[in-house]
Amino acid sequence: MAEPHSRFADLDRDTLAALIPELLLCGHLIDRSGMAHSIAAFGREGMTEIAIEEWQVASPVYTRRMQRALGFAGDGVETIFKGLQLDIGAPPQFMDFRFRVQDHHHGEFWLDHCGALADVEPMGEDFVVSMCHDIEDPTFDATALATNPHAQVRPIHRPPRHPADRKPVCAWTVVIDPGHVPPPVPPNAELVAGSVAAGLELAAIDRDDEGRPDYTGPLLSDVRFADFSRSALVRLADEVCLQHHLLTLGFMIAVRARTDAAAALEIGRKQFAGIAGLTSERLRNCLGLGDDAAALATVLRLHPALNPLPYTGIEIAETGDTVTVTFPAASGAHTDAVWPSMLDPEHLQPLNALVRGVNPRFSAEVVAVDADGWRAAVTLGDKAFREATEVALTRFSTGAAFTFTDRGIPLPLTVV
Repeated sequence: MAEPHSRFADLDRDTLAALIPELLLCGHLIDRSGMAHSIAAFGREGMTEIAIEEWQVASPVYTRRMQRALGFAGDGVETIFKGLQLDIGAPPQFMDFRFRVQDHHHGEFWLDHCGALADVEPMGEDFVVSMCHDIEDPTFDATALATNPHAQVRPIHRPPRHPADRKPVCAWTVVIDPGHVPPPVPPNAELVAGSVAAGLELAAIDRDDEGRPDYTGPLLSDVRFADFSRSALVRLADEVCLQHHLLTLGFMIAVRARTDAAAALEIGRKQFAGIAGLTSERLRNCLGLGDDAAALATVLRLHPALNPLPYTGIEIAETGDTVTVTFPAASGAHTDAVWPSMLDPEHLQPLNALVRGVNPRFSAEVVAVDADGWRAAVTLGDKAFREATEVALTRFSTGAAFTFTDRGIPLPLTVV
């Protein structure tokens, strides 16, 4: 069989190193889009339940994938912390996790900055408690159990903050003890664990490539992506894109359990549109692109909603001032019923939100439909379209305008 191809393989090492934090952050912001519509449909309590369920079923799957990809599988606290550093639930700096490892079975982490808290504090203490208590208690344990089912994550202190400017914003212990009873397997976990995304084979990392091929060795205070090899960064980028789809799969399973299929799909399309447009904008800015067809083609080829290529099968072509996007009738993404499956010739709203993140004058039009799939052409019009409501809602997050900084050489936190 041919080696799975990645669109990220066309990028140089420096570009990949800058792009991956963006992909992690945009993955985190999926919930800023999805939860707004969950609140509207099911209220705050329903939104909380959906958030718990989606993270519980998705995070163990993608955490184990990342451990295998970067070779840091184990059953201790250090492995748990490495996984958090490469998780869309904890994008670097925006969710500024700091770690202390006491021994194999004991550790602590705290957040010096929490972008998620900055988003919900203005909404009042009820929303803070929903996120920092109701959601985090079961989902932290679900993430940890991917490494060790006897791991428990418990708060030292957490919001609501008293005083209001308390730093760090929260602190937690992680204890692994054979006496700890593992949490129950959440409903529908098998649907995600058995998905195409969960078992997708991606290109192997070339261990002879210059730079780090893995994350063996000590836990570092920060992951500096520029230290990894280009081959490792390509794999990382595709894995993070899969995290987006696995989280969306968990979200949609939880939404479908609460409403009929048509209403669930409508919520899914709104979630998709909101994060798609903001992600396009951040990718364009990260890569220093313009707003023409060439820029759009580049963003489309790298957009997490359309990647990894072996999963979505979506093809991008650029001819003059027109960019064509070809959607196959069948793919792993269709089997899993995630974002690409929500697009069809009658429902272009998420695609239009995506392309208008590059230029608000872009618009998609269906130009071909056959048994193998369909094709849309994206061209530039004379007038700018108003930003989609779904994108405007997602832009509420402080992550929309967040900027990353170079923190220099990371320090080892454990001794090998």
